[in-house]
Amino acid sequence: MDTQSLRLFVLASETLNISAAGRTLGMAPAVASARLAKLENLLGAELLHRSTRKVSVSLEGQDFLPYAREMIAQEEAALAALGKGKAEIGGTLRFAAPSTFAQLYVAPLLPAFMDQYPDLTLDLHLSDAQFDLIEGSYDLALRNSILEDSSLTARKLADDTRVLCASPEYLEKYGVPVDPVDLAVHRMVAFRDLEPRNLISSNGIRAAFAPRQASHRLVLNDGLTQKQVTLSGAGISINSLWAVHRELTEGLLVRVLPEYALADTPALWLIYPKSNVVSAKVRVFMDYLIKHIGKTPVWTKS
Repeated sequence: MDTQSLRLFVLASETLNISAAGRTLGMAPAVASARLAKLENLLGAELLHRSTRKVSVSLEGQDFLPYAREMIAQEEAALAALGKGKAEIGGTLRFAAPSTFAQLYVAPLLPAFMDQYPDLTLDLHLSDAQFDLIEGSYDLALRNSILEDSSLTARKLADDTRVLCASPEYLEKYGVPVDPVDLAVHRMVAFRDLEPRNLISSNGIRAAFAPRQASHRLVLNDGLTQKQVTLSGAGISINSLWAVHRELTEGLLVRVLPEYALADTPALWLIYPKSNVVSAKVRVFMDYLIKHIGKTPVWTKS
């Protein structure tokens, strides 16, 4: 299979412009259209829907896209192993991450990274909502949960310590819990759902953070909003230390039951489709994030 045609398909899928994708690869518009048509005839499937107004990726094209990227990466790796060609850092890297974390830690790194790799386009999808990496055709994503999908692989970015906290104003008004059972009479701010979280103390005593048992509950699906309402005195919430370490240091938030921690050991993971070859653009971005965020996480210094 002609990998140049695969590159054309991948670029056209990303830009939704066949002529522009062709020009990037040094092809005239008519040649680009002909090569894509030939690829579709070979596969027996329409990869891109064309109309006089727009281009869109078909369902078959969405299914084929990760495999096309894989075949391109395999060719680059094979040429590099023979000392031919080079792993160029270019094209488009589609990266998905929780919006709050990305705003705090990823966004400040992007200018220097883009200066280092000027031929690489970053397409960021930032949301605290769950998503499907494969269906979304993402090259890389950041998650704070253990992998359950066998088609994905991961590299650990950093530990994700979780803490209970509240504003000083809230604790002054409603009192300071001294035991996990005290949480039942407090106002709880929960993220996404009301499922209980297991806690364990420094001397091995187990308890639970159970929002359903609280006298007052507020459920949110956005991490930044959760922090803001906690700062405003809405209640006690469980937060990643990376999200609230500055507020804890400045006294805007206070640890609640500081001798307790989550019984599990959550972490931040960089995940990507399982493959024998990791593309150069994915590898350099992962390495960059691990170097500047994961080696010595700033939130562990507080």
